[in-house]
Amino acid sequence: MTDNVDHRISPSLHPENVKSIDGFDEQTAPYLAPTMTAFSTAYEGVRAVLAAKEAAAANPTWNEAQQIIHTDDFAQKHLARITKSFDVTRSNLDKAIVALEQQLTTPIESKAAASIAGEIRAFVRDMPTEKRHAFIQQALDAADHVTLGAVLGSPPYLSGLDANFQAVYVRHYHERNSPELAQRLKAMKGAKQMIEERAGLVFESMARAVGAPPHKAKALREAKTAAEQAFVLKDIGQ
Repeated sequence: MTDNVDHRISPSLHPENVKSIDGFDEQTAPYLAPTMTAFSTAYEGVRAVLAAKEAAAANPTWNEAQQIIHTDDFAQKHLARITKSFDVTRSNLDKAIVALEQQLTTPIESKAAASIAGEIRAFVRDMPTEKRHAFIQQALDAADHVTLGAVLGSPPYLSGLDANFQAVYVRHYHERNSPELAQRLKAMKGAKQMIEERAGLVFESMARAVGAPPHKAKALREAKTAAEQAFVLKDIGQ
C-alpha cells in the first residue's frame, strides 16, 4: 500500500483519499479495502513510469523519441493493470450495493396477531394524514415493532398510505435496526463514486509521466516501425 506522497502525481489518485469517504470507519474499512488497493495500483503505476522515464533519459543510446516509445510501452502495461483493477472493483461494488439495497428494502413481517394487526391498521387509516405520518414516525423512534409490522408489513392502502411513503418508512425501519448495513451501503456508494470521478485521471497522469500524449507516442512508434522496414533483408529474386 502507498505510504508516501509523490508530488509529481495527482493527489486525487492517492489511496489515502479512500479514508475520507463518508461512512469509512473500522467496520467498513474491510469492504473498501479493494478500492484502496485499486487507487494504490494506479498511484504506484504512475510512480513506476516516472522512474522508467528517468532511467530512459539516462540511457545514452536513446534519443528523445526512443525514450518516449520505450516509456510509453511500459506505461501501457501499467495502464492495462490499472484499468482492470478499477473496472473489477467498481463492478464488485455495484453488485454489493444492489444486494444491500435489497436488504434495506425487504418487506417487514408483522409481529402482531392478525386481529390486532388489523385493528392497528384501521386505527392508523382513520387518522388525518399529518397525524398518521407523525404516529408512524413516533413508532419508528420508539422501535415499536408491533405497530410498524402491522402498518408496514401489509399493503399500504390498508393503513391509508401510498406505496412510496410505505417504501420510505420501510427503508428507515431497516436503517434503524441494521445501522451497520446502512453505514456499509453509504461507504460503498462513496467508494463507487470516487472511482467513477477519479479513475480517469490516471490517463492524464500517465501521459505526463511518459512525457508525451498517447497520440504522439503512437505516431513515433509507427514511424519507427516504418523506418525499420527499410532494414529488413528481402528476397529480391533472380
